[in-house]
This record gives sequence, C-alpha cells and structure tokens, in this order.
Amino acid sequence: MQPTSGTSPRKNQYDVAILGSGMAGGMLGAVLARHGVSVLLLDAGTHPRFAVGESTIPYTSGMTRLIADRYGVPELKHLSSYKGITKHVSPACGQKQNFGFVYHREGMSQDPQEINQLVVPSAIRTETHLFRQDVDSYLFNLAVKYGATPRLNTRIADVEIDPDSGAVLRTDKGEEFRASYVVDGSGFRSPLADKFDLRETPTRARTHSRTLFTHMIGVKPFDKAPAAQAHQQPNPWHHGTLHHVFDGGWLWVIPFDNHRDSINPLCSVGLTLDPRVFPKDDTPAQEEFDAFLARFPEIAWQFKGATAVRPWVSTGRLQYSAKQVVGERYCLTSHAAGFIDALYSRGLTNTMELVNVLGWRLIAASRDGDWSLKRFAYVETLQQGLFDFHDDLVYSSFVGFRDYELWNAVNRTWMLGTMLGNVMLEDAYYRFSRTGNNKVFLDLEDSAHPGSPLPVSEGFNAMGVKTRELCQAVEAGTLAPRSAAEQILEHIRTADFIAPSFGLGLRGTRCFNMTPAKMAMNAVWCRRDAPPEIGPRMINASKGLVRMRFKGGA
Repeated sequence: MQPTSGTSPRKNQYDVAILGSGMAGGMLGAVLARHGVSVLLLDAGTHPRFAVGESTIPYTSGMTRLIADRYGVPELKHLSSYKGITKHVSPACGQKQNFGFVYHREGMSQDPQEINQLVVPSAIRTETHLFRQDVDSYLFNLAVKYGATPRLNTRIADVEIDPDSGAVLRTDKGEEFRASYVVDGSGFRSPLADKFDLRETPTRARTHSRTLFTHMIGVKPFDKAPAAQAHQQPNPWHHGTLHHVFDGGWLWVIPFDNHRDSINPLCSVGLTLDPRVFPKDDTPAQEEFDAFLARFPEIAWQFKGATAVRPWVSTGRLQYSAKQVVGERYCLTSHAAGFIDALYSRGLTNTMELVNVLGWRLIAASRDGDWSLKRFAYVETLQQGLFDFHDDLVYSSFVGFRDYELWNAVNRTWMLGTMLGNVMLEDAYYRFSRTGNNKVFLDLEDSAHPGSPLPVSEGFNAMGVKTRELCQAVEAGTLAPRSAAEQILEHIRTADFIAPSFGLGLRGTRCFNMTPAKMAMNAVWCRRDAPPEIGPRMINASKGLVRMRFKGGA
C-alpha cells in the first residue's frame, strides 16, 4: 500500500484511537500513521516495561516481514529476523534455533527417549527470544515517529459509542478524546469488553491453566544437566525455547544469554499448571516454584543457584474469551479479545494476523468514511477462529501431558501446523513480492477455516478436530491414551498434506530437522504427488526463502 500524507487531527479528535501500546498497539499505530491516519496511542502504563510473549516462531517473523513490505514500514522488517533485531532493535535478545520439549515423570528418572524437538531450518534461522521491554519501546517510538499521538499514564474510564459519529473516550482524570474508531488491545481488563459486557461467562475455552513467571539470573543450560547427557536431539536445548512437560503442566525456559554476543544475563522462566491438578492457594510464588522443583529434581538442577530479579507474577485461570470482538466503531484485538496459554508461542503470531487484516481496513475507512460493521466483519471471524484453533491444540496437549505416547502424537500435529502455516505465509509473500498485488492477501481471507494455519487443506483441519475429540475421549475415560496416540499418528501417516518421507506419522520421529536432503525430497514430492492446494504453495515458499536468504534477509 502506498503511504499518503495525512492531516493533523483537530484537538483531541482522531481517526483511530488504540488502547494499549504493546506490540499490537505499537505496530498497528506505526502502520496507520505511516499512511496518514491520525492515531491516538493510549496506555495506562509507560515504557520501558516488563512483558511476556517473548518467543517467536517462523510464522511470526514471516508475518512481520510481510506487514513491513505490504504497508511500507521498513523499520518493521528489522523485527523479522534475529540478526535484524540484535543489530537494529536490541542486543539484549536471545537466539531461537529450536523448540525443545523434555518429558518428565514425578518420582522417576527422565527417559532420554522421551524428548521432542523441532529445529528451525538453518536456511531460515530467523527466530528470536524477544526482550520485550526493548522491543515494545521500539515499536511505540516508531509509531510516534510516524505521527501517532502518544498518551502514556492515561487510563480510560469510560467509552461511549455513536454508530454515526464514532467514540468518545474519557479518562479517569476527566479528559475527553474523540475518534472515528477504537481498537482495544489493552488486555483482560479491556474497557470495551467491560462497557459492552463482551466477556463469555464462563469462557468456552476447554483449556484450564494458570501460571507463575519471572525473569531469573543464573539459570544453567539444560544441556549440561546430568539428565540430558544421554539426549540425542539435533540442536542444543539452550539454543532455543525449552519446555519441560509433565502430567498437569509445563515449564518454559527462554534464555536471553544463549549466544556469544549476548549482553543480557537474564532468562525468562514460567511454570504453567492445570489448576484442577495443582490448585492455587495462598502460597507465595517463589515457595510454590521451589516446592515444584523439589518434586522434579532433574528439572531443579537447571535452577540451582538461580535468582529471580523481579517479583513473580502469579495468576488465576488464564483463559478468557469474548462473545463478540467487533462492534459499531470498535474492535477488540489480541489479549483484549481473549487468551488461551503461552504454549507454542502463538500469541505474537495471532497479534500479527490481526494487525495485517486491520491495517488496510482502517486506512481505507479513514479515506472513504466507511466504518461499517460489514467492512470489519472478517476481523470477528478471524479472531474467533484463531482463539478456537489454539484452544483445541493446547487442550489436546494438556491431555497429552498425562501420557508420553499421547503427547508424542499431539506434538506432531503442532509440528505440522507450525511448518505448513509458514508455507502458506511464504507462498503469499512470494506472490506479493513478485506482483505487488494486494489481492493475494484478500484471497487468503476467503477461507472455510479462518484461524487455521493451513486453511486450504481439509485433511489438515480434520486432523485438529480428530485430535481434540480423541483427547476428549481420553479425558472422559472412554479411550486409552495409547489408542488415541495411534489413531492420531495413523491420520498423519495417511495424510495427503505432508510428504511421507518426513516420517512424521511414525512414533520414532520425535525430533525433526528440515535438512537440505529433506528439502530436496520434499521438492520432488511437491512436483509429483502433492495435492494441487499444497504442492505449488510449497514450491513458491521455497523459492521465496531462497530469495530472502540471498538478499540477506535472514
């Protein structure tokens, strides 16, 4: 999209008011202001500040690159690669070369065969552990640079909506702002969700989890732990995001000090628990964490001598949702709309998806005055689809945590979604980069499975539903976990949406590394045997990634 010069807003009158200046608010604000939209960027807090949501996936980086080019904001492209981030945004971030999972049983030695790892291919090694206080500040400042009006330490106490004229926002200090449209990306305590009673009570989410998290210093690389000496994963645990998984929950370890140029000794640590298995009480978070480590001494090794450098945050149940996210002259995005769990790092990905589909709609509305519900209807469909897809995946994973064989199978469905979702995105980016035609992205919105990483494949989407239904049967006690695991793997073995040579339907393919040899075999499959909705997209995605690498984009 071509930027246009905007006009200065009348005092306290704006095209778009954005509530929340985190990654979603900052990025959307920069995109809109770049195109001449008058933007008010409001936040109850200040920058820099602590935030979680620190681990990217290839889809996150790819979507950031796409938004940068689609909307002509070159500074966003720095956020699409580890090299770009550490050079231009913050040297305090860590590298992410893999997604690692180590399975533990309380009271038993860790079985070295019960590990899983997905390695980010070296050809697209773009992923990062984001030190969010630096990244969020960068995006906030970028939005202001392009002309967004910043108002930090400003809490919205009331909102009034007139479908014909827009919104009036009032602060807790009596200030008043007017906007043609309001984007609420503020979080659980969304002013719009409260005002219009948008929360689902109870939430429709099947997942049940709570968490306690902090930043620590002195966390040791798990690769040096006695329990890890027999592991044969393809990439060091410390080079990526490590998940310790067990019946009833998981623990994340996200180091910022895992490369030779690191200037940040910190490590993000979070313990996520099913409150039905581990009920929350009044125990202080540090004591609860220490008690957990006492039950799992092989995990505890990694934290011997480690110290929290900031107060722990301890939550109740994490899951919440909205029965409606788009209304007259407003929408809820990101964590204002709903939340499932940090597992699989999809929060940032979902944020980028919403920025991408909101951007052109808000720019167009600021020019033609059409702020109608019809124009923004797809945002509702997409946001709810993203929520439900992630809930199915995380719910199935928590059920899978009860039994390694089931977890091993459910983990493959996540691997497939991660890899194939990136194929969809890189195909679209490749076609857009060759033609400059935005119709590429509009075609993606015409989908029977909004929110799915691979909406074009009926087989892929049937796999997600089948996995969730099998896990529901396991939870109900009507199906043995190992029977469910075999049925999931059988579905993958007979699937038409992935090359059989990858062996992802085989029990023993616990770790997967897309080597050049596997890429070559995949290229042959794409041309000879892949279905028409898959093969050409994989070929385009491969061309695009090769092109990006030669241009130095990774």
